[in-house]
Amino acid sequence: MNILVIEDDARISDFLERGLRAEGHQVQLARTGPEGLALAREAARLRRDGSGATVILLDVMLPGMTGLEVCQRLRAEQVHLPMLMLTALGTLEDRVTGLRLGADDYLTKPFEFEELLARIEALARRGREQLPAAGARLVVADLVLDRERARVSRAGTPLTLTARELALLELLMSAPGRLFSRERILVEVWGTSEDPLTNVVDVYIRRLRSKIDEGFERALIHTVRGMGYRLEDTGPPAA
Repeated sequence: MNILVIEDDARISDFLERGLRAEGHQVQLARTGPEGLALAREAARLRRDGSGATVILLDVMLPGMTGLEVCQRLRAEQVHLPMLMLTALGTLEDRVTGLRLGADDYLTKPFEFEELLARIEALARRGREQLPAAGARLVVADLVLDRERARVSRAGTPLTLTARELALLELLMSAPGRLFSRERILVEVWGTSEDPLTNVVDVYIRRLRSKIDEGFERALIHTVRGMGYRLEDTGPPAA
């Protein structure tokens, strides 16, 4: 995924660039409002040409043009790239202003990097849903998720999942082989960074395993002890 970071603080932008590249993302940097506006316009043009999606991380206090002005200008030009505002201005009024001008999400500094990654991925999925892409079906081995119809099957056998189980499965299938921490799963699936039931992620992973893996030849959901979970077709035969 391409991520456009519009941030004038060199310490923060360098930290974001290193962390995002370590996660496998491509990163573009802009340190002024006008520079960020130009790069966002180019990213929107490439997206229309089918050359991939971009998520924008936008600081509010920028030289040359504020982040709010950049956001307002892009939305007025019908540029609908997913946009996450990063700012130290964390009052309710500040958040409401940013969202009303067209930002998709708002994260106050300082923030946890895991939460930032989860929000970026959520915005990217939301952006893909707005495109007529082939991503309506997710397929890993013989496991198929039809997102439009909210139907799941494995080896041709229909599986019945609850809405929360379906959201968890969609997250895992969206990036086969990627390790998802419990914290990131909580943000993505439950919309919180704190576990309200102390082990709710583990409980739902067990539920999902009982439906996705039990009775089938190979296990697809794997635990990395102390780190999280991943879904991929490399595991031992299911128990």
